[in-house]
Amino acid sequence: MTTINLEHIVKKYGDGFPAINDVSLDIKDGEFVILVGPSGSGKSTLLRMIVGLEDITSGDLMINDKRVNDLAPRDRNLAMVFQNYALYPHLSVFENIAFPLRLQKGKHSEAEIKSKVEDAAGMLELTEHLDRKPGNLSGGQRQRVAMGRAIVRDADAFLFDEPLSNLDAKLRGQMRTEIARMQRRLGITTVYVTHDQTEAMTLGDKVAVLKRGVLQQIASPRELYEQPVNLFVAGFIGSPPMNFLPARVDGNTLKLPFVDVPIGGDLAAKVQGKDVVIVGLRPEHLKDATVETAPQHSVHFNAVVDQTEWLGNEQYAYIPYDADPSVQQQLDELDRDLDGEGMRTQLVVNLDARSRVLEGDEAELAFDPAVMQVFDPETGDSLTRDEAKAAEIAADSEKMRKAALERAKAREASQAERSA
Repeated sequence: MTTINLEHIVKKYGDGFPAINDVSLDIKDGEFVILVGPSGSGKSTLLRMIVGLEDITSGDLMINDKRVNDLAPRDRNLAMVFQNYALYPHLSVFENIAFPLRLQKGKHSEAEIKSKVEDAAGMLELTEHLDRKPGNLSGGQRQRVAMGRAIVRDADAFLFDEPLSNLDAKLRGQMRTEIARMQRRLGITTVYVTHDQTEAMTLGDKVAVLKRGVLQQIASPRELYEQPVNLFVAGFIGSPPMNFLPARVDGNTLKLPFVDVPIGGDLAAKVQGKDVVIVGLRPEHLKDATVETAPQHSVHFNAVVDQTEWLGNEQYAYIPYDADPSVQQQLDELDRDLDGEGMRTQLVVNLDARSRVLEGDEAELAFDPAVMQVFDPETGDSLTRDEAKAAEIAADSEKMRKAALERAKAREASQAERSA
């Protein structure tokens, strides 16, 4: 049972700049938490503070309800897996995995070390490579060795610092699956830093989004995607990213660059008195009305497609538009925060693979206004976040997490019985 609690954690360097600014996180036993954010957001710094490689300026770091701010890394019983693997080139795979056990001089017999290493190697499909040196392994195999070294330690938690960033796309996909399977099988509390959208969305029970050292939102991937708290989270989560369109407020109508959208209820009240808001639309929420049946109450519009990209199972269309100068500064600032190279004023549409729209064609598109997300251009806060829906998603996600852990434990027990 391992819980990690960060209570108002602050990290300041010599110039007084807060690299981490008042971050509070509660990580449950067995939970897989992802730290994401653009470059310089503080995610790796926060991970290094948990493991003890960075000092904490203020706040409390609790592991199993014990304050560990002043404990050395070796006394926190946490296993760290680094981006560069940190393997010893002169040692075999077996000895690299066994290294942390040999450091605990006299604590483990040779038979115990052999058993632990072979168990970890079997889990990670490294058994036939135990006599090889790291230099003779692929990047994916080396990362497995680093993970094996963490497994044999019987640590209270795993900490991963962008472990897959040096691998190619195919290997990253394989390693994601292996890390997820290993974490569920061991049921171990895990904190994982990445800048990769797919890793964050597929691996994490919860994802913590950081911006300039400040925690923006921590929630399940689905909640972040469907119910973001602000513009930054909405723009960071999702690939391709959400489209952000300026919309003039005219009574109970939002005038987007391509179409007028009627609104009512709470949203109409929230935008009252504003001249302009920012509307967020996911690319997949826009439909080619000639090949897909748009949801009831959808709004339809025609637009000339500038460019298309066909990917076999889907395709993307890019449609330029003229930006409203009143919100361009906010969109430019958001783009800089998201490590962009200049926010292009274009609409990205995820078309059905059956669509025959080509460059230069006028496409007939549609979307359901109910899927729009609307943001205050001054504060960036979401005006359409549904707290009740967000709570429902959170409860469902926690239920699924616990069920997955129970299934993993049952499989482990079944395998142990068969091998006995």
